[in-house]
Amino acid sequence: MKKASIIMIIGALLLSGLFWFPLWNIMLGAPQYPEPLGIDIYIDGLAGQSEFDIQNIDGLNHYIGMKTLPKPEDMWEFQVFPIVIGIMTALGVLAGILGYFGKIGANWFLGWLILMTVLGILGMYDFNAWMIDYGTNLDPNAIMKLQNPDGTPMTYKPPLIGHKQLLNFDAYSYPRLGGYLMGVGMLLTLVAYLVGIKKKNKVPSS
Repeated sequence: MKKASIIMIIGALLLSGLFWFPLWNIMLGAPQYPEPLGIDIYIDGLAGQSEFDIQNIDGLNHYIGMKTLPKPEDMWEFQVFPIVIGIMTALGVLAGILGYFGKIGANWFLGWLILMTVLGILGMYDFNAWMIDYGTNLDPNAIMKLQNPDGTPMTYKPPLIGHKQLLNFDAYSYPRLGGYLMGVGMLLTLVAYLVGIKKKNKVPSS
């Protein structure tokens, strides 16, 4: 159980990488931009991948009626997410320590993983809902009013993950280092659970 507990502690600590590294990234590439515009999404705010990317994206969005990119104080998520990640990291490390000293079993590791998975799904749902609002709730007085072939207003929601064509822009949405660290941490937690269960069920040879 000690080996499983050490793995659990390492997995939980990897979550703390989200305090330093971006969780997600959205890139916008077009012929008029030799260097694509990028937004790094952190748990506590947004940052341009290059110095003027946020300014340039807001400038483009103005023409089609999209809102400016939110600042940390504009979204409750940027205040809540760091607290949630801090609590989950601390709980994961505590579970690993208690498991190391035989106070709890591997099922607690699985419980942590299930809770983290649920929170991750809710976070992705919230992220997607924000992008839907951002890409569809447009200013009716915008300079450019583009329509789909069927006459409906064109929307500009970036993809949740993968690639999508938005006018003459190619939009790409993928995890960044913080997201990958979180994924590895959750995978290690599953490994910790499996190692702990295997140790528990191992019958000593006579």
